[in-house]
Amino acid sequence: MSVNWGILSTAHINRLFLAGAREAENTTILAVASRDQPRADAYARDNGIERAYGSYEALLADPDVEAVYISLPNSLHIPWTIAALEAGKHVLCEKPLSRHPDEVERAFDVAEKQQRLLMEAFMYRHNPQTRRLKELVAQDAVGRIRIVRAAFGFVAHDPENVRLSAALDGGALMDVGCYCVSGARLIAGEPERVTGEQALSRQSDGVDVAFAGLMRFQNDITAHFDAGLALVSQDLLEVVGDQGTLRLTDPWHCRKPGIDVIRGDGSSERIEIEPANSYRLEAENMSAAVRGEAPLFLGRADAVNQARTIEALYQAADEGRTVTLSRRG
Repeated sequence: MSVNWGILSTAHINRLFLAGAREAENTTILAVASRDQPRADAYARDNGIERAYGSYEALLADPDVEAVYISLPNSLHIPWTIAALEAGKHVLCEKPLSRHPDEVERAFDVAEKQQRLLMEAFMYRHNPQTRRLKELVAQDAVGRIRIVRAAFGFVAHDPENVRLSAALDGGALMDVGCYCVSGARLIAGEPERVTGEQALSRQSDGVDVAFAGLMRFQNDITAHFDAGLALVSQDLLEVVGDQGTLRLTDPWHCRKPGIDVIRGDGSSERIEIEPANSYRLEAENMSAAVRGEAPLFLGRADAVNQARTIEALYQAADEGRTVTLSRRG
């Protein structure tokens, strides 16, 4: 039986989630909420959504809505995630859930108390390309892993873009750098220590428009990444071992999936992967988990450790030093 979903906000990213959710047989987008009724009405009409609400509270009060997708600015993720959970809804919240691990822990505590599901929406993690990368690493396809390289960036031209607002927890690390952090953690585990450098905007709030990070992992893997909101478009994830390199040139959007295997002897091959809508897979997993038909793909530990790493990277950049992370599971 299909799960009825509501969407909190009319953010631009919704178009991607909506397109994916419409392909999912177990997902129905029932309602959308905005901060005013006319905007909600227009959005619902334009996107074929049955119910429109002029406040987020009104949508959460709808007893027919079982799960919500939260695509609000980063600073509002935790407050509205908790509000939704307390209203009895399951929650898929856009990444990053938060830059503060204690807030993430609090949200999952509420989810546990309310017996509801909560997942951070890293859609690329659901894609077959990511799964195949993990398989290749587990099979020692390029030998012992030594280095992970990642990059993600573009130019945010509009000064009113919420990504450029420090007050809304925007910034390069939060918006696109979080993918690089997630990708490195996916391959290498949890970092022991990190360093970071950031370039701040000239606006009064000084949000980071470029961020470079270095992470050292327990198993002698080093990861480095660069991310930006003022950089030429770039997408890259490389896993470098002592016998070769795995290279993904579309690791995050996964629109043109495929993995290049470059061996130490100079030979190479391209592993083609059938395209799949990451947002569809994400919605399908959440809906299946709501019905008790599948485990939730991403849970508390991944979200908390992601926030811990982001927090440490910002601390390292702000204080100009290496930050050591305490050991956790």
